[in-house]
Amino acid sequence: MTTQQFLISAWKWNMAVLLLSGVAIAAYIWAFGLSRRFLYLIAALGVLVLTLLSPLNALADGYLFSAHMLQHILLLLIVPALLLMSLPRWVSIGSRSSPLASPFVGWIAGVSAMWLWHARPLCDAAVSSHFVAALQTCSLLLLGAIFWRQVLAPCEDERLSPPGAVLYLFSACVACSVLGILITFAPVSVCPIYAQPRADKLGIAKLIQAKWGFSLEKDQQVGGLLMWVPMCLVYLSAIVAQLARWFTHPVVGTAVTDQVL
Repeated sequence: MTTQQFLISAWKWNMAVLLLSGVAIAAYIWAFGLSRRFLYLIAALGVLVLTLLSPLNALADGYLFSAHMLQHILLLLIVPALLLMSLPRWVSIGSRSSPLASPFVGWIAGVSAMWLWHARPLCDAAVSSHFVAALQTCSLLLLGAIFWRQVLAPCEDERLSPPGAVLYLFSACVACSVLGILITFAPVSVCPIYAQPRADKLGIAKLIQAKWGFSLEKDQQVGGLLMWVPMCLVYLSAIVAQLARWFTHPVVGTAVTDQVL
């Protein structure tokens, strides 16, 4: 099989994902109508569909740990952020007394999602079991939404102050960078199932190794680097946005600076 043949044939038409996406679009239009924010919803669903139905999902299903890692980044950081950005500013996501409004809860949700799902038993189970894989996908989306709620809640007064948000995002970046560094330089054992010989269902094992140059060691190193560098770039972009928010509306930054403490 060639790379082109793989990219054409490896799409998986998961009707549950497509149906849920259609329902989400219809529900959004019914509740909020059409506006420019609707484009964020389309972007979120587009990334979700590409993550779960495209050749990326086929590669993550027992072939490449790095593809599995890229899926995690998209499901935890990109899709939930776009979904929250699609909501009109008058939408309230819980009161300040809600546990979900706690920055500590949000931080733990975002960081633990990566650390827990890369414990060896859970990482292996997510590849070998369709049920665990579905559970992983749902948990990453939920935990990502809890994490980003602190920064991207539609209502301004439900967000962290810009200084608090910068600290929140920077510390999350550091925590995920540490995990990325550990994975990059660890022996090939982070997710052992990728190192075990499995049935080559798609006939692409030789393509991956011979044409793409992915050895087991290189695959894990690329996966670690994906968590280390691109994830921090996402956090850095959000930090820059918070600094811009701070300088544009300095009162917002000084009124509740200590929310995160």
